[in-house]
Amino acid sequence: MSDWQEILGGVTAPKGYRAAGIAAGLKPSGLPDLALILSDVDAIAAGVLTTSQVRAACVDYCRERLQAKLGARAIFCNAGQANAATGEQGWQDTLASAKAIAEALKIPADSVLLASTGVIGQRIRMDALLSGIPELVSTASETGSDAAAQAIVTTDLVPKSIALETTIDNRPVRIGGIAKGSGMINPNMATMLAFVTCDAAVSPSLWQQMLSRAADKSFNQITVDGDTSTNDTLIALANGQSRTAAITQMGLVAEKLEAMLTAVCQHLAKAVARDGEGATCLIEVQVSGAPDDHAARRIAKTIVGSSLVKSAVFGRDPNWGRIAAAAGRAGVPFEQENLRIQLGDFLLMENGQPLAFALDAASGYLKQAAAGEYLKEDTVLISVSIGNGHGRGTAWGCDLSYDYVKINAEYTT
Repeated sequence: MSDWQEILGGVTAPKGYRAAGIAAGLKPSGLPDLALILSDVDAIAAGVLTTSQVRAACVDYCRERLQAKLGARAIFCNAGQANAATGEQGWQDTLASAKAIAEALKIPADSVLLASTGVIGQRIRMDALLSGIPELVSTASETGSDAAAQAIVTTDLVPKSIALETTIDNRPVRIGGIAKGSGMINPNMATMLAFVTCDAAVSPSLWQQMLSRAADKSFNQITVDGDTSTNDTLIALANGQSRTAAITQMGLVAEKLEAMLTAVCQHLAKAVARDGEGATCLIEVQVSGAPDDHAARRIAKTIVGSSLVKSAVFGRDPNWGRIAAAAGRAGVPFEQENLRIQLGDFLLMENGQPLAFALDAASGYLKQAAAGEYLKEDTVLISVSIGNGHGRGTAWGCDLSYDYVKINAEYTT
C-alpha cells in the first residue's frame, strides 16, 4: 500500500504554485498554445533532457540554466512550433522569449525555464507569443493547472495530469505534474514534455538524482514509435513551501519523497503511452529474473517497442514468437530454456518451450481465441521471465494501428 493519496490540482496542487494556459495564435487550429507554471518563490530546479544530437534551442537553453544551478521561478512553454533546427535565429527567439516572460513577471530571465513543441524546423511565431504574454501572466492562478495541461498538447487526444499527497513531519507534502506526448515517443533523457512541481525542500543535487532515477523508471521506459524527439524535456521544481525540514541526503524521508515522485512520473508516462497516435490500448511489459534492474528494463522496452509485437496486439493475435524474438535481441544474455512468457492470465511459453495448446490446433483453438479476446482489453499485460535473477523492470507502449501511419503521413500537410 502506498504512503500517498491522489488529489486534485495537477501542478498547482503543491503549495506556492500558479499556472495558466491560453490561445495566443501559435497553432493554426486556434487551440490553446501558451502555458506558464509559476512558483511564488525561488525553487530548486532539476531536469532530464533529450539526448538527441539535433536539439531545439529551448533544450540547450535549459541545459545551460540547469547546469548553473541557479534555481527557477517559472516554466514557459509554447506549442505549435518546435523551434528545433532553426539556427541562430531560433536561439535568439529563445532568449527573447525568456526575456519577455521574465519582464512581465518581474523576475530575472535566468529564473525562467523554457520548452517548445510542434513541427521541427519551424521558428516560434514570436509576434503571437509576445502578444499573448500579458494575458498569460494575468490569468495565472492556483487553479490553472488544467489550462496549462491543455495548452501544451499537440496531437494528444487528452491532456495528462496527476497530483499526489503524503505526510512528512506531520505536514502535507505534495507533488503534481502535467505532460504531453502522443507521437515521436521514445525518450532517452518523445515530442514529449513533462513538468513536475513539489512543495518540499530538497537540496539541488539530491533533487536532480531523484528525478533522474524517476525518469529511468518512467519516461525512459515508454515508447510509441521508437523516435526520440528533438525537444524532450522533463523539468521538476521544488520550492520548499510545505515548510518541512530540508532533505539533503538519502534516508527514509528522501526515499518516501522519491517514491512519490516516481509514482507521479510513471502515471504521466503511462498516460503518454496510452495516448499514442492511433493507439487502441496500453501495453505493459513486466520482466523478471534478469541479472539486474537495468537489464530487465532493457528487455521490457525492447519488447514493447517491437513493431511486430505492437502489430500483433493491434491484430489481436497472441503471437508469442514475436515476444520471444524481441526478448532475445535486447542484448541481455540469458538461457532460452529459462524463458517464460505470459499474456494476461494465459501462459504461452514455459522453460523455453511453447505450451501444448499453442501447438495443438484441436485442443488449443479455444484458448488461442480467448487469448486473442484478451488483446481487446484497454490494457494488455505481457509478463516475461528469463531466469532466477533479482532484476525486475517494466516498460509501457501501445499497439501499432493503421491510424498511426495516417496521422504521421499527413502531419505537416
